[in-house]
Amino acid sequence: MKKTVVLGATDNPSRFAYLAANKLKRFGHEVVPVGIREGEVAGEKIITDRQKPIENVDTVTLYVGTRNLPNWYDYILSLKPKRIIFNPGTENSELEELARQASIEPVYGCTLVMLSSGEY
Repeated sequence: MKKTVVLGATDNPSRFAYLAANKLKRFGHEVVPVGIREGEVAGEKIITDRQKPIENVDTVTLYVGTRNLPNWYDYILSLKPKRIIFNPGTENSELEELARQASIEPVYGCTLVMLSSGEY
């Protein structure tokens, strides 16, 4: 299964990041929630410390708005994931180019749909 960092994680059940974290867990993926506020989602504590190392990341799935993403570029790239999923509303050509330069595959899609359709 794929270790997935849910960036923009929240304990608010009305948010897509919350739904994605729980669905990833139900599908057997290791979920690492990272956000700006403490809390818990999918049985995991939300990591708020960008200095905490996370190793062997397969996927970073984005739930941070486009205008806030530049604050996360260095952190995302430091995780060295195999791919970054740009969920609707997180499209960002600058991060896409940085990812490509770092040999990280950018994927434009919806994590929830990808899981449901078997494309994850």
